[in-house]
Amino acid sequence: MKTSSNAFHEPAPLGFLASEYAGQPPETAAFHFWPVPLECSVSYGSGTRRGPEQLLAASQQLEKWDGHGCPGDAGLFTGQPCRVDAPIERVLADIEQRVEWSWSLDATPLLFGGEHTVSVGAFRALAKRAVPVGVVQFDAHADLRAEYQNSPWSHACVMRRAHELGLPISQWGVRALSPEEVDYRRVHAIHHVDADVLAAGPLPALQLPPDFPPEVYVTLDVDVLDPAVMPATGTPEPGGLFWWPCCRLLAELAAQRRIIGVDVVELAPIPGQHAPDFLVAKLVYYLCGLLTRSAGQASS
Repeated sequence: MKTSSNAFHEPAPLGFLASEYAGQPPETAAFHFWPVPLECSVSYGSGTRRGPEQLLAASQQLEKWDGHGCPGDAGLFTGQPCRVDAPIERVLADIEQRVEWSWSLDATPLLFGGEHTVSVGAFRALAKRAVPVGVVQFDAHADLRAEYQNSPWSHACVMRRAHELGLPISQWGVRALSPEEVDYRRVHAIHHVDADVLAAGPLPALQLPPDFPPEVYVTLDVDVLDPAVMPATGTPEPGGLFWWPCCRLLAELAAQRRIIGVDVVELAPIPGQHAPDFLVAKLVYYLCGLLTRSAGQASS
């Protein structure tokens, strides 16, 4: 069943950074935020269904000035949360339509998970575009399993689904893989710069393969960050990125490629701990700033 695009016009009860910006109509907003409180295949810690809600709540504490400018001036629209009490195929179809609708309005879609499975809806939209789009993944896990716990829609399989759709992949910060994933990477020559390489000395520059597409989509699992700064995730792994190295890699990516969409997934809020929720909200706004500045540079 298709979701009517009319439903996409309705704003969420609480918009991203609504404390500073009145909700803007989707037709004129540069950024469309889509909350997707999906939690259907978590395999360790739970709570991702509360991630979008708490991210939006934390965003109310952000300053509109991000250190360089006010990205929110470009216009922010937060849509109604996706319904997730439906078969997974219907949920993914809803996500796919929302992403495509954002693009039809020349807006950048940003998905707020929920578990990483939400990315598959965006990947399906990417695969339908007229020109190739690469997927740059920031994650502690490779997520290249064929299936996990008897499900091909597990959060541990999302990048396998992306590759099967024909999307070029570049993986950054991975530090937990199964033997199956190691073999899959090798056989299919999937580009990667793992966490041990990032931590071996001075942070290397973000370099993509020469033939990687000029347009990219960023999928950022918050467990790419070290548990010392991001304990609020279901499958934490030691040895991750800290705030400024993560920001630097994202800034280098925005300088090299046109980012046409983003998802930020796997926030599992911890009651009484606001810092992780605020960190993710600030990271989202930082990304908005990068996209705003790179768009200005491209048009100048």
